[in-house]
Amino acid sequence: MDGVSEVELRKVSVNAEQHGERIDRALALAAGEFSRNYLQQLIDEGAVTLNGRAVGKPALRVKAGDVIAVELRPTQQSQAFKAQAMDLEVVYEDAHLLVINKPAGLVVHPAPGNWSGTLLNGLLARDPEFASVPRAGIVHRLDKDTSGLMVVARTRAAMDALVKAIAAREVSRQYLALAHQPWRGGAQVTVDKPIGRDPRNRLRMAVVDLSVSPGKQAKTDVFWQANSVAGCWVRCALHTGRTHQIRVHMASLGHPLVGDVLYGGRPESGMHRQALHAFRLAFHHPVTGVWQEFHAEPAADFLALLALWGLSYNPNAGPGGH
Repeated sequence: MDGVSEVELRKVSVNAEQHGERIDRALALAAGEFSRNYLQQLIDEGAVTLNGRAVGKPALRVKAGDVIAVELRPTQQSQAFKAQAMDLEVVYEDAHLLVINKPAGLVVHPAPGNWSGTLLNGLLARDPEFASVPRAGIVHRLDKDTSGLMVVARTRAAMDALVKAIAAREVSRQYLALAHQPWRGGAQVTVDKPIGRDPRNRLRMAVVDLSVSPGKQAKTDVFWQANSVAGCWVRCALHTGRTHQIRVHMASLGHPLVGDVLYGGRPESGMHRQALHAFRLAFHHPVTGVWQEFHAEPAADFLALLALWGLSYNPNAGPGGH
């Protein structure tokens, strides 16, 4: 939707496969570039009709042959899906997917406070075909100030396969982190603690007791790499992908990440963001099935702090993980 027309009217006929679906889910297939929350807002505002009648409930079930019409009204969110040229470090590319090394400071997906200048905007500028894939092919995210490897789908088939693989924990994601306090645990520690919204601060996540607070199971393997007087260098492997998972789990061990002020860390010697880098990404190619493995060296601020601590970067250091 461009900024010239105030409203775009989009119609879709419900097919046999969608028979019995909730209308908000059926609508998401017709307007996949928008979030479910946005589409539900349109339903609440009376901008969606079913067979010519206004829809009041997102849970309304549709039938094969029904016609859904939606007025896609320009909002900050709808106008966020615009191409914006930017330099992206592409590690690998083929007809089905893209692997990029995201710099710290780049937001992955438009959201309140960051409706432009995101990775999604850059992908749309790099190849208009990304507009035909939901969320421009983004299947997983990194925090704004976390650097490192991400895979992006270029086709719907590749996206569906990657989402399924991530859910089945068949995608290996490993991170390097610099944390406060020298490491005093074993060479490998597995943190298996559920994570949810911090009941005392809704802007944070926290390790929670599921019998008291809502949350989801979260599991991280932590591999000790080296110590300095000031802190420790660790490698983390995710089994689950919860919001801020490594940051929360490391803080729960008494080792908040350097620069991570949200979870008890503090800036140090030029590291003013959480010292976290997704350095390894591995998975079976969603189309060919061939095992793919990618590595990316940490950013300059991370390497500079390592050097200041008297440690040298070695991508092959330490034991293997998931």
